[in-house]
Amino acid sequence: MSEPAILLDNLAKSYGAHPVLQDVSLEIPAGQTFALLGRNGAGKTTTIRILLGLIAANRGVVRVGGVDPAKQPIAVRKQVGYLAEDQTMYPWMTPSELCRFLAGFYPTWDSAWARELLNRFELPLHARIGRLSKGQTVKLGLAAALAHRPPIVVLDDPAMGLDPVARKEFNRHLVEHLQAEGSTVLYSSHLLDEVEAVADGVAILDRGQIVRTANTDVLREEVKQFVLSWEAIAEAPRPQRLLDLRRHEGQAVLITDNAANYQRQLDAQQIDYEIVNLTLDEVFEAYVIGRPEGWPDQPAAAAAVSA
Repeated sequence: MSEPAILLDNLAKSYGAHPVLQDVSLEIPAGQTFALLGRNGAGKTTTIRILLGLIAANRGVVRVGGVDPAKQPIAVRKQVGYLAEDQTMYPWMTPSELCRFLAGFYPTWDSAWARELLNRFELPLHARIGRLSKGQTVKLGLAAALAHRPPIVVLDDPAMGLDPVARKEFNRHLVEHLQAEGSTVLYSSHLLDEVEAVADGVAILDRGQIVRTANTDVLREEVKQFVLSWEAIAEAPRPQRLLDLRRHEGQAVLITDNAANYQRQLDAQQIDYEIVNLTLDEVFEAYVIGRPEGWPDQPAAAAAVSA
């Protein structure tokens, strides 16, 4: 079995008495695009900073391309292309000048590829960076992150602040690059609808812990919404892995990540139900803000419980 491009094993990080990451484990195979999802403060940026060797973990194993970023941060950064939400660039430079400047820091910098990226992203080569739009600045940052042909690309909410058209354009360029280069990508974002279009796998981070890791197709297949009459729910079996339960217009609306098994249980008891497929955004919400408590055991309790 080949070594994963990114490996985290029982990673922990605290600032004083405040734990930020707790027992975070994640493997990203080479050539895959993996989405790291979480609310603000969940620990996404801290995880990325540890991967880049910018800060050290308190405990755990970290490998990026087989290299420990705490011991060899420069070696890691040479094989990683990094694009953050906030782009820090020299406003007096032009895109052409910026690429020439950055080339001196990367032995594998490909000037011809850099020019192709600038042209592909339709960037004005000789305009001052300070005069570029937000969307153009993000595209320039992506070009700069990819021009040394890194095998691993880390994107930390890069499309935040872009309008919907610019976000779609950014993701189109990203997909084109992934198809051409076969890079491994760790994509941290709040924009789940855009991530859903490009991600092979998903890791959901909540309060410093990984609550679910799965291939996106597997996640869509396993996590479903079931709708039953509120009267029937007291007779229905409780799902083995219930993520959310609420009452809506006299119906019980529940989400489980063991959908196939729960469907078999309902069929065996001849209970009527409706299955609803969920978007990645809805799956994410079920894991981080779902309320699985309050399952009614008796018909009287069912009448009393509400969302």
